[in-house]
Amino acid sequence: PGREFDRIFVSYTVDHVPAAMVEQLAPGGRLLAHVTTASPSWPALAVLERTADGLLRAELRAVEFAHQAGHELERIWLTEEFRQRIATEPGMWTQRSTLTPPADTDRGLWLAADHLLGGGLVRDFGAEHLVIGAPGCGSWLRVEPVGARRWNVTVQGPRDIWKEIQDLAARWRAAGSPERYRLSFHGDGIQRASSPCGRLSWHLPTPLPDKRATS
Repeated sequence: PGREFDRIFVSYTVDHVPAAMVEQLAPGGRLLAHVTTASPSWPALAVLERTADGLLRAELRAVEFAHQAGHELERIWLTEEFRQRIATEPGMWTQRSTLTPPADTDRGLWLAADHLLGGGLVRDFGAEHLVIGAPGCGSWLRVEPVGARRWNVTVQGPRDIWKEIQDLAARWRAAGSPERYRLSFHGDGIQRASSPCGRLSWHLPTPLPDKRATS
């Protein structure tokens, strides 16, 4: 058996919790690792604890910042040219909406969006109001307030990001607006995040087989 550790802290961001590190967590120990998709916008902190009798308890907590990406975790970004297009172009259509955009503090919603909306969405946190782009397909969303509880919502591209977010926000609220998600470990390396009530869930990427073990 390998060596066990009371404390394990991963100093880089991963897209799933490394199974080898979970196996090395000693009874009474704790493991911390930042987890995210290719988008850097909405990370989570995985917190794992092994009880004195060996049981594993784990959760994902929505957080504001994360470490730099680890090896082979690709990142997607909004280029300056893409940001300028979002800020200045008219888009495909603009609608006046009374639906409130999700708040920055709704981190549990944004964490779920990062995983459940097909990936590829990046937030422009330098914009004055809500701006989200999808570099892969060129879609974007711009939301600007125009009065008391009124917003101009402008979209561009094949994805209606505004509808995607509002539909997920309804699901998130129905699930109790969770900020933390249970993290469970299953066979074949599957890691599943789920809201406390179980109504909102997703799988983290399945680790690829070690090429050295199969060569």
